[in-house]
Amino acid sequence: MCVGVVMKIIMGSDHAGFAMKEKVKAFLKGRGVEVEDVGTHSEASVDYTDFGKQVACKISDGTFERGILICGTGLGMSMTANRFKGVRAALANDLFSAIMSRRHNDSNILVLGGRLIGDTLAVQLVETWLETPFDGGRHQRRLEKMDVD
Repeated sequence: MCVGVVMKIIMGSDHAGFAMKEKVKAFLKGRGVEVEDVGTHSEASVDYTDFGKQVACKISDGTFERGILICGTGLGMSMTANRFKGVRAALANDLFSAIMSRRHNDSNILVLGGRLIGDTLAVQLVETWLETPFDGGRHQRRLEKMDVD
């Protein structure tokens, strides 16, 4: 991150991702990242779609450049978020996927499976994802083909 620039991240989770969201949020705040947490705020059962839509909408409309979503497997959040124009939500449960989602796909939402990975790996994935730049070039042309009206 550039000196003097505050990164802003929007986050959301369902009940299965709540505990991990709290750990990731603490990590981000510890790095000086401004976090908007749209919920959920407990482990009480909720519908992942409600939170996935809130985050994806704020990415799609340009309010935020980056977001993080966490549910049990990450699949439901990925499917929900990717229905929004301009959203490139990438499920990453390993470092290679997190890196490539940024380098080749310029992912703007990182999705994690709270029941599939541990908190330590989740933080490593978030850190790696935030620090990995988009390669551009031929990959930009491919991104431009994704959004169709």
